[in-house]
Amino acid sequence: MTSQPSLAKPDSTPPQPGDPQTGGSDTGDGLKAGLKNRHLSMIAIGGVIGAGLFVGSSSGIAAAGPAILISYALVGAMVVLVMRMLGEMAAARPTSGSFSTYADQALGRWAGFSIGWLYWFFWVVVLAVEATAGAVILNGWIPAVPQWGWALIVMVVLTATNLVSVGSYGEFEFWFAGIKVVAIGAFVAIGLLAVFGVLPGSDNPGAGFAHLTDAGGFMPKGAGAILTGVLMVVFSFMGSEIVTLAAGESEDPQRAVTKATNSVIWRIGVFYLGSIFVVITLLPWNHKSITEDGSYVAALNSIGIPHAGQVMNVIVLTAVLSCLNSGLYTASRMAFSLGQRGDAPKAFARTNARGVPQAAILGSVVFGFVAVWFNYQWKDTVFDFLLNSSGAVALFVWLIISFTQLRMRGIILREEPEKLVVKMWLFPYLTWVTIAMISFVLVYMLTDEAGRKQVLLSLLAAAFVVVFSLVREKFGRRADDDTAEERAGA
Repeated sequence: MTSQPSLAKPDSTPPQPGDPQTGGSDTGDGLKAGLKNRHLSMIAIGGVIGAGLFVGSSSGIAAAGPAILISYALVGAMVVLVMRMLGEMAAARPTSGSFSTYADQALGRWAGFSIGWLYWFFWVVVLAVEATAGAVILNGWIPAVPQWGWALIVMVVLTATNLVSVGSYGEFEFWFAGIKVVAIGAFVAIGLLAVFGVLPGSDNPGAGFAHLTDAGGFMPKGAGAILTGVLMVVFSFMGSEIVTLAAGESEDPQRAVTKATNSVIWRIGVFYLGSIFVVITLLPWNHKSITEDGSYVAALNSIGIPHAGQVMNVIVLTAVLSCLNSGLYTASRMAFSLGQRGDAPKAFARTNARGVPQAAILGSVVFGFVAVWFNYQWKDTVFDFLLNSSGAVALFVWLIISFTQLRMRGIILREEPEKLVVKMWLFPYLTWVTIAMISFVLVYMLTDEAGRKQVLLSLLAAAFVVVFSLVREKFGRRADDDTAEERAGA
């Protein structure tokens, strides 16, 4: 991997020659290339499947009916385009800072600083959300341990995993993501067999394509409900960009990014559109069990799958642990990259002999622990503020990626044209279409009560970070000028 000339060299502990714990070659920035191709492949496939798909799809179906398929298709198309842009930049210049580093180079230091810290903030809040969700499931199985105890146990175990090596993160994520992939693949396959009436033992004779229109039509709540559905499902897609951060710690990042970018279309098609299509063809969209039991449990129950609720709890818990594992990894690598560029404490840019940014991991998880405590102590005040002020960050990140790619294409062509192996389709027209789509969603959120709160508080958080970065940059430049004058006078 080629290290970026604009990045400062981290103050990292040099690896010991022949140390068996190094877990791979040095990437050039102190990290270890400890992620294998199978790790990257599964991170790419599973990264787009969050717990939100399992637990949040029922509300989307209730809001839009069968037309929720269009909502998922629209958001999926947006994610495909964003990933193509990000893949273009990541294949040319793989780095643990991903889009934050590219924004720094293409738009200015303020952009890299701002989007880096906002993205870090988003994931440490997600840590608290997912830890609490996992604790609720585990507490239901073993109530002797209180919810906060389970949240603590889950956070400690996954922190320890990330501290061991990047390879241990990759191994855990390989199996977590593998379970999600197998579960959804089996769900889609079994569901389609039931829809076509060829599933042995199925007791849902009413399943079929008629459910797409038999309860008020395909758009029972009007075309406007499609946009409402978009707002409800857009955040379940967050995480697809993780593979571009992880690629920086693989032995062949260019190949990994290219493969992940090329496969994002079928991943979204099968896992999102395929699974939702199965749900709404097995049951009428307004069937009460979809909202009471959850869309996937209701679908499994409709075809006589025994213990569907507990099976789905296991799968959701796996998705939660996967999200926690990747969230901690992602937050720590973003903190590491910010430390490299002088935008975070220098300690964050140091790695140990195993190539692990220990301080960046611990710094991220400490905030995660604090957020978990807020969730139990002040759920409806402090934590609600944290949750809403990070709610629209996903869209901000995609928007910055789009604007960055507009500038980065020229930089890559000028400096390293041979590395432009992944190209955005119909550049720059589809890039501008993507910017328009994301901007429209943000504006439309202002018309929705819950969405308005998220956008406004997220804008407030973004404004604070941007102003801080500009002030910091101005005073930093003034300090540099003063130092230069002193040296000249001496």
